[in-house]
Amino acid sequence: MINLLTNHRTVRQYSDKAIEPALLNRLLKAACRASNTGNMQTYSFIVTQDEAMKAALAPCHFNQKMVTQAPVVLTVCADFNRFNKWCEQRKAVPGYDNFLSFTSGMIDASLAAQNFCVAAESEGLGICYLGTTTYTADKIIDILKLPRFVVPVTTITAGYPAELPAVQEDRLPLSGIVHYETYHDYSIDDIDQIYAERENLESSKKYIAENNKETLAQIFTDIRYTKANNEHFSSVLIEVLKKQGFFETKN
Repeated sequence: MINLLTNHRTVRQYSDKAIEPALLNRLLKAACRASNTGNMQTYSFIVTQDEAMKAALAPCHFNQKMVTQAPVVLTVCADFNRFNKWCEQRKAVPGYDNFLSFTSGMIDASLAAQNFCVAAESEGLGICYLGTTTYTADKIIDILKLPRFVVPVTTITAGYPAELPAVQEDRLPLSGIVHYETYHDYSIDDIDQIYAERENLESSKKYIAENNKETLAQIFTDIRYTKANNEHFSSVLIEVLKKQGFFETKN
């Protein structure tokens, strides 16, 4: 298992081989065994296999080719709709119309998603997480007909790899991530040491040169994840949470 996890690859090219229904069902069952808040399982999976539905979702993920190429597109949602209805049908009054509840559902959904991905990789499938889900949550909600108290958190493409990419070595060292007993803030020297290997990769130097930047950090701040985009998509997501019932205004 440790070997599987440490050799994870992000797969963006898929063959045309379908995922057998029995295998997909086993993977979904494994996903639903993930740890979750209070055993409420406040998440849902929307399995998209229909070509027309994948095409409808593609613009929500900036038309990345793997959305239409992968045999399965899995939208993982924080879902209090089901739990709220169960409470109401059992003479219980749910109090989950708040940001804390969304956060719980988001955590539960993420844990279940990762269970699915590890299980899929153990069966020879490849996966790719799509970070675009929260950017366009409003559009995904309309396409997938998600009711109140359901919000898409992440999307996974899954299928048999058309090619097996190299293991991505671009990871920070444990010394830059792990803290023992208490958090130890980073000195200037610490930051230099933690990011040195990443900054010295040939791929990093190539990004910097191609984009006419001075540092790798500027690739993130000026191109990939800009302040303007972060603020825009934050506003979109906040409005989604309001519309879906997780940011009720109290009088």
